[in-house]
Amino acid sequence: MTEPGRALDISTFKPETVYTIYIAASPEKVWQALTSAEFSRHYFFGFAVEAELREGGAFIVRAPDGSEHISGKVIACEPPQLLTITWDVNWPGLVEALGRTLVTYEIEAAGDAVRLTMTEAHERPLSDDILSGGRAGWPAILSSLKSLLETGQPLAVKMSPPARMLAALEAMGIQVPG
Repeated sequence: MTEPGRALDISTFKPETVYTIYIAASPEKVWQALTSAEFSRHYFFGFAVEAELREGGAFIVRAPDGSEHISGKVIACEPPQLLTITWDVNWPGLVEALGRTLVTYEIEAAGDAVRLTMTEAHERPLSDDILSGGRAGWPAILSSLKSLLETGQPLAVKMSPPARMLAALEAMGIQVPG
C-alpha cells in the first residue's frame, strides 16, 4: 500500500477487468451519469458517487444508508473523456491485504453513441476468486447505466452477494459485512 504522503505510481497497476459498452448518449451525459450522486443512485443500486472533479480531489461512493462504501482520490480528470480514481472498499484490512484498486472510465464519441470503457486495475495480482465480485457487478452496473441513459429507467437487476469473492476474503482473514 502507498505510504501517506508518497505519490501513487499507477504505472505498476495491472488491468484485471475491462468492459466496453456502447450507449446512445452524448459524452457529456455519460460523464454526468458517472460523476453525479443524482444519476448514480439510480443505476448503481442506491449507491451515490460523490466526486471532486479535479486531480487530487476526493472520490466517495456512499451506500444507501449514507456510509462511505468506497473512498478514493481522483488521479486523472479530463471531462468528458477520462476519469481515473482510486477505488478502495472500506472494509477493515481489505486495502492492506489486497492493495489499491484503480478504476478508469474512458468515454469516446462513436457516431451518435458513446463507447464507454471501464478498466479496473490492481496494485498487485489478485486471484480470480477475489476478482469474481467485480466481474459480476460491473456488467450489471454498466448495463443499468446504459438503460437509464437510453430509456430513462435503470435495470432492476437482482444479484446475490458475491459468494466466491466473500469466501476468498474470509479465508484471508478479512471481515466481510454480514
